[in-house]
Amino acid sequence: MSANSDKDNNIPMASNFIHNIINKDLEEGVYDRVHTRFPPEPNGYLHIGHAKAINIDFGTAEKYGGLCNLRFDDTNPSKEDVEYVNSIQEDIRWLGYDWEDRMYYASDYFNKFYEYAVKLIKKGKAYVCDLTAEEIREYRGTLTEPGKESPYRNRSVEENLELFEKMKNGEFEEGSRVLRAKIDMTSPNLNMRDPVLYRIQYSTHHRTGDEWCIYPMYDYAHPLEDAIEGVTHSLCSLEFEDHRPLYDWVLKECEFKNPPKQIEFARLNLTGTVMSKRKLRELVEENYVDGWDDPRMPTLSALRRRGYTPEAIKDFLDRVGVSKSNSIVDMAMLEHCIRDDLKLKAPRVMAVLNPLKVVITNYPEGQIEWLDADNNPENPEMGMRKIPFSRVVYIEKEDFMEEPPKKYKRLSPGVEVRLRHAYFIKCEEVIKDEKTGEILELRCTYDPQTKSGTGFKERKPKGTIHWVSAEHGVKAEVRLYDRLLLDEEKEVEDWKENLNPDSLKVLGNAFVEAGLKDADPGSSYQFLRHGYFCIDTKDSKKDFLVINRIVPLKDSWKKRK
Repeated sequence: MSANSDKDNNIPMASNFIHNIINKDLEEGVYDRVHTRFPPEPNGYLHIGHAKAINIDFGTAEKYGGLCNLRFDDTNPSKEDVEYVNSIQEDIRWLGYDWEDRMYYASDYFNKFYEYAVKLIKKGKAYVCDLTAEEIREYRGTLTEPGKESPYRNRSVEENLELFEKMKNGEFEEGSRVLRAKIDMTSPNLNMRDPVLYRIQYSTHHRTGDEWCIYPMYDYAHPLEDAIEGVTHSLCSLEFEDHRPLYDWVLKECEFKNPPKQIEFARLNLTGTVMSKRKLRELVEENYVDGWDDPRMPTLSALRRRGYTPEAIKDFLDRVGVSKSNSIVDMAMLEHCIRDDLKLKAPRVMAVLNPLKVVITNYPEGQIEWLDADNNPENPEMGMRKIPFSRVVYIEKEDFMEEPPKKYKRLSPGVEVRLRHAYFIKCEEVIKDEKTGEILELRCTYDPQTKSGTGFKERKPKGTIHWVSAEHGVKAEVRLYDRLLLDEEKEVEDWKENLNPDSLKVLGNAFVEAGLKDADPGSSYQFLRHGYFCIDTKDSKKDFLVINRIVPLKDSWKKRK
């Protein structure tokens, strides 16, 4: 089922309370197989929280040699789009899962949903109600006060059948009537106080067009979909725990034999970002971010574009585990997982993000030297590369100070440092802008006896700094992405007041090693001393290199704040 599954790697999926329930069901013969489903609503892009559900739904089916359906709960056409359907499929495949020929839509069952609603009416278990949405809320009561019965609750079966058919035929205005279950207006569970099963909605559906003008509510459609498809274990997040009695009621009253069992698990909450689909939509539609795949977003398409890998995300989900208690996971754990995944995969290269020109005055003009550099010292199998060295190089501005403190270990006037993989250089002269005093250029000398790899040990340099040949380096736009939110514990009137103003910094004059000129979009690298970076898959072109920071080398969020 999965290209990268634990099963394929002979690593059993860790047991959890869900699997304990399934084991018991199989032992007692409640079910003779395991069949799960992942049921996204196609009204937005999937985020890291959905990845947890995907991993649980598909991973559980894999563990037991069972099946997992992909099903789109497309019961609200006003918010749904084919764009979301396509993106969801891409994200699931990217995580390494496949549903083969088991992709379904709630809209596949619209006729059956209607037939079951008619059945409920005939059994006296559903009725057409003329109360407005606001009146229904008022009649429902509160957690401490019982609800009141609708004045339309005791309509005859015949009248309800007639009205429901007229609803289907488009004879009533939108919002004027609904079909409600007849359960118990005094139930301590508000979900059982005659919930709405169908509403009138004149919206064109992305699959059925204008065939229907009544659409089922999620709490009615969901259990029916599971039962129709033969699902055994309906795994969902904890907010549906209070909806489980209604799930069971629908299946019981529609007379399904051996119905599915709903099991709830804690959803994934992550610091430093937002996980509400409504809030994510606001960020996109109000242009706080550049689309659903903006690398600051927690969507899977954004994480993919930023440079996160499926392996890192799965490792993160394994570390988080599956529990019944809601909690908030620190973003630092996810960042640790991507570092851990890339440390042996990503080539090391040199990149200068804020360049300062260095002219090596005693190096022969026009001479080019090709130096040896290891691609990844932690993974010797990645081999070596050649990097060009010339008379003019760029170093980081922060690697030079005219009047350094005592413990400063980089370049300063009269001080010697090593250029990594190259030679010792000494700063002899500082060239400044006459008006502003800004440092424009350094004039340095080099010692040809100090070439890296020759074993020179006569003296020790102050430190080692990275560089890029000015003649060969590739200019790039580097985007430093950071966390979307500031302190999530801070109380603000509007959550958008907590957005991090420094969540994106664009450096338009960076220089990277020549070897990155032909790098494929999505390729990942470790920029020495800076962190892990990825060639942007959307904006980067052959003549305009755009590079995203995936994550710094270590968690320095508190310092950055």
